[in-house]
Amino acid sequence: MQRRTLGRTGRQSSVIGLGTWQFGGDWGPVADEDAFAVMDASAESGVTLFDTADVYGDGRSETLIGRWLRANPDADVTVPTKMGRRVDQVPANYVAANFREWVDRSRANLQQDTLDLVQLHCPPTAVIADDAVYDALDALVDDGSVAAYGVSVETADQALSAIARPGVASVQIILNAFRLKPLDAVLPAAREAGVAILARVPLASGLLSGKYTTDTEFAPQDHRSYNRHGEAFDQGETFSGVPFEDGVRAAQEFAASLPEGVSVPQAALAWVVAQDGVTAAIPGARNAEQARSNAAAGSLGLDALPGLDATVQDLYDRWFRATVHPRW
Repeated sequence: MQRRTLGRTGRQSSVIGLGTWQFGGDWGPVADEDAFAVMDASAESGVTLFDTADVYGDGRSETLIGRWLRANPDADVTVPTKMGRRVDQVPANYVAANFREWVDRSRANLQQDTLDLVQLHCPPTAVIADDAVYDALDALVDDGSVAAYGVSVETADQALSAIARPGVASVQIILNAFRLKPLDAVLPAAREAGVAILARVPLASGLLSGKYTTDTEFAPQDHRSYNRHGEAFDQGETFSGVPFEDGVRAAQEFAASLPEGVSVPQAALAWVVAQDGVTAAIPGARNAEQARSNAAAGSLGLDALPGLDATVQDLYDRWFRATVHPRW
């Protein structure tokens, strides 16, 4: 597994992390024992980054990770968490007193005195531009509640605003073969500033798993059913904002371009982490087999996938650029 510096934290991170939104139930139910098996398999495969948020299952994801950390005290794992979506996303809620409350709750859930990395969870643009927000975050670093902070964003413009802040250690943004806009300006700016880029939704909510057809259906409690058109939160979080049927067809073309023996998700993840400026991709996994398969992409270079980058650019230009690029 390749490792890279996690931006201004100075820590080392595996290039494949583990996203744990699924532990909260928004992808269908995941039993405790399955969550622990996923974390065990990830760590055994060299994954050293478990990404979570206080809103995933209203703390269930954090709590499961905290229990796993307690059972594995020698594990070399960094845990970025996120805060700010358990309340209305209005600028008035992003104040020091709330930050203190949210951080203390996450510290208890994760059983950590000092959070490794806390990220504002896709706040309004006005929050990302507010000097007082960063003063409050700096105070949390100063008192030892958090080791570092970052921002998870929806748009490239929000990412650039966050990257310009000297205390921001990381920016989390959607980046995958169907969402290329961060390559234009965000990745170059992050490289220049020494800010980590965590690529979330790297498999486009499963479109780049190679498993879906246009007839695939999802459970009612799965966000791929209830948020397909942005009904509950930003549409870009579900299938990267692309129409499901178009995404399925583009994924079929992506799969057809791969050499024998390379799975669609492994190729998609390898492409993401090959982009200059990306620190890590954070795919989710619902079972140990998926976790191991995802981790294997961390040692798969693009030299084993000739022509893949050209394929990605072509698919994006034909299927998604006109509708996706201007929005995020």
